[in-house]
Amino acid sequence: MASINKVIIVGNLGRDPESRYSPNGEQVTRVSIATTDARKDRQTGERIENTEWHRVVFFGKLAEIAGQYLKKGSQVYVEGRLRTSKYTGKDGIERYSTDIIAEQMQMLGSRQGSGDPVGGYDGGFQQSAPRQGAAKPQPSQGGGLPPNIPMDDDIPF
Repeated sequence: MASINKVIIVGNLGRDPESRYSPNGEQVTRVSIATTDARKDRQTGERIENTEWHRVVFFGKLAEIAGQYLKKGSQVYVEGRLRTSKYTGKDGIERYSTDIIAEQMQMLGSRQGSGDPVGGYDGGFQQSAPRQGAAKPQPSQGGGLPPNIPMDDDIPF
């Protein structure tokens, strides 16, 4: 039987990212993201909010981007997988920690004072970054139709 370990969250950073480097020189960036859901209490009609905090870890190029562009309060979309680690605290008691290992990230907010996406990009980043020098797709013009092709008004639908 196959299994799936997939997490998708949209939330806001609770603090600025913390970046460090692994022994092999790879950047590792950690963030704490809050997600909030709301419901209406059946008895009182009062709105009740529940906030969950998620520990998210970025590696490599995605960690560099997250460390550079994300800030406290940034809204972000993250796809990844869960990883639970066991460790011994300073008091000698064994504890468990569950993190989201980010595989994709998209910044949802905009820069203050402009309508441009954060960083001047469309905001979408994946763990496997494109090779340097790779051609970027050009935006299509005229709704994706080649130039100088007349529209046929006799289409039956």
